[in-house]
Amino acid sequence: MNADLLFSQADWDFDLLWRTYDAIEDIAGTELGLITYPNQIEVITAEQMLDAYSSIGLPLMYHHWSFGKHFAQDETLYRKGMRGLAYEIVINSSPCISYIMEENPMSMQALVMAHAAFGHNHFFKNNALFQQWTDASGILDYMEFAKSYVSQCEERHGHLAVERVLDAAHALMSHGVHRYPKKRVYDLREEKRREEERRAYHEQTYNDLWRTVPKSATSRRGSHDLAERKKRLGLPEENLLYFLEKSAPRLHGWQREILRIVRNISQYFYPQKQTKVMNEGCATCVHYHILNRLHEQGRITDGTFMEVLHSHTNVVFQPDFDDRRFSGINPYALGFGMMQDIRRICLDPTDEDRVWFPDFAGNRDPWGTLRDAWANYRDESFIQQYLSPELIRKMRLFKVHNDSDAPSLEVTAIHNERGYREVRRALAASYDVSRLEPDIQIIDVDMAGDRRLILHHRVTDGVLLDEENAVPVLRHIANLWGYEVRLIEVDATTDMTLNEYDDVGPSVPLVG
Repeated sequence: MNADLLFSQADWDFDLLWRTYDAIEDIAGTELGLITYPNQIEVITAEQMLDAYSSIGLPLMYHHWSFGKHFAQDETLYRKGMRGLAYEIVINSSPCISYIMEENPMSMQALVMAHAAFGHNHFFKNNALFQQWTDASGILDYMEFAKSYVSQCEERHGHLAVERVLDAAHALMSHGVHRYPKKRVYDLREEKRREEERRAYHEQTYNDLWRTVPKSATSRRGSHDLAERKKRLGLPEENLLYFLEKSAPRLHGWQREILRIVRNISQYFYPQKQTKVMNEGCATCVHYHILNRLHEQGRITDGTFMEVLHSHTNVVFQPDFDDRRFSGINPYALGFGMMQDIRRICLDPTDEDRVWFPDFAGNRDPWGTLRDAWANYRDESFIQQYLSPELIRKMRLFKVHNDSDAPSLEVTAIHNERGYREVRRALAASYDVSRLEPDIQIIDVDMAGDRRLILHHRVTDGVLLDEENAVPVLRHIANLWGYEVRLIEVDATTDMTLNEYDDVGPSVPLVG
């Protein structure tokens, strides 16, 4: 038997995991130059994996009925064989926590450790968005504080009262982020200590807010007062949870703190929304290279390598547009394809590659080029910068103009010089979070009248909100604000009003 062989059977034990982890770590550090947080590998059951699904993957989470609903749904589908489970879940924390399932064979445990503990881990630690917006060393302590705080609120104020605040906050999670950095992210480890300081600040903000109400009609000064009021309230404001936390006049301190908890969690996951293709592509590229190297070194058997390739191929499979299984572009396929293509351009470029990528074509440093891309780009800019004509042809990408008033689709970009750039630009735009999520901003508060909160939806490409979903969300905003809310949809380019919703008032008094 080969003394260098790490394992030869499907069954695993912790000694085999440790030996394999060491071998993977050696390749990741010496050959790929990866820099990671300390790793913590945890073996869990399928039920625990389902539980992690339901609570958005964090190891500590406060209680909410929606998590149980997701758990029951996922468990039913899994038990009936209608849905599989992820190979792993990895937490952007320091130490970086990687969950692996005890039911997996040893070959899959090796793949998961390479994929999550080194691929995802390196991306979390080095990508600029994660460095700017997340506090990996503080998230676990913060989640422990959040869970404890919500539990204390349930004991003091009742389960139903807390649930109502969480329902409203969860409905606004995607509108509870700062899209553009204003200052460095808070140190999450300090949140518990600063709770009392924030409570005092909230009271001060409350008093200052209502001090701005005009005393009489004669004191109004038209547009000057409007500009002053907006300046004082920090309007317009795209982070709805932030504004409500700071300025909603009828919320108690504990309710503001819950909004802040939900907002911090939403902000923590915001970089992941913008880097799905890059993050999964990085992890897939890393595990593919590491497992190949282990096979070349004789550390894993041919049978093990075939199992790994089978799983890898399933992950990066991309159905064609006319395949009934097609549901969009697989982020694993696109990310892995682009990163393999970058390696090719670095090592064996064509004349076309040298024209399109003069900065790195033929530089003989594929891992250095990839590490630079992983650190400095998000999905939109990565695709715009690195998608090559070669990969566009290989994936058979093209651009279609879909006009709802036209009887047929029009192919507007094919495989020529202009077409490549159009395809790349269109594909990059499809990963722009600012275009994928509605741009809703608080623009004014009718302080002199009925204290109505006025919001604008800045419409892009003529896509209006779905009224069936918009009205319940407006109701949640009204419940938190305490007064009526009005939403106006305006064209983002011309500011012309396209649609206006009737005023929505609160349905559930959050403050007794």
